[in-house]
Amino acid sequence: MAEAARAKRATGRPSDGLFDRELDHLPPEARWREWMHRVEATIFAASEPVGRETLARIVGKTCSIDLLIDDIREELRGRPYDLVAVAGGWKHLTRPAYADAIRTAVGESERSVDLTQSELLVLMCIAYFQPITRAELSSFFGKEISRDLIGNLRSFGFIASGPRAPQPGAPYTYVTTQAFLLEFGLGTLRDLPDFEALEDAGLLSKEKLLAGDIMPRFTDGDDPGAGTVIDE
Repeated sequence: MAEAARAKRATGRPSDGLFDRELDHLPPEARWREWMHRVEATIFAASEPVGRETLARIVGKTCSIDLLIDDIREELRGRPYDLVAVAGGWKHLTRPAYADAIRTAVGESERSVDLTQSELLVLMCIAYFQPITRAELSSFFGKEISRDLIGNLRSFGFIASGPRAPQPGAPYTYVTTQAFLLEFGLGTLRDLPDFEALEDAGLLSKEKLLAGDIMPRFTDGDDPGAGTVIDE
């Protein structure tokens, strides 16, 4: 019996090998600390953002994931990295102040993406108006949006096919992806600049945008090679 109790205390799990989420044998402060360690270790080890449902598997049923994350972030204050809500989960990311040091040490990120201005504008339009068809995008910009441009955005993983549009021919629509959120540091699409506020201020209108009345039209001189570098 004493051996089983010692094994449970040492491993944080019952002696029968089942994972102990609740940790009822620990005092509240030690239990909370162990949950913090579990969550931070899981996020640190993951290559992609870790979602709430995944983290809920390793902590007690009454544990608040949000409060736990807040405490971890508080402990990371002053460190060169942080725990950031991105792409529907959490991920360890270095702070922007150390970007130059990292580039100097290891060079540019392999995931650097070189987008042209045209691609950035189309991606922005898809992000705000999804699901949206290629014909609607062409109407937006006053010039046909090529399949090649759409293909480039798909190859970067930033967009994917959405539901068929209720229009003649049932054309495909396009939507943004988790990779888009991750690349631009967004937790969810709700973190995009508030489009409704821009509409209320009279600065933007979906109807006028789709009619090509506001956004500058692409010109024949638009250089598809003049890109903007986006990196982590």
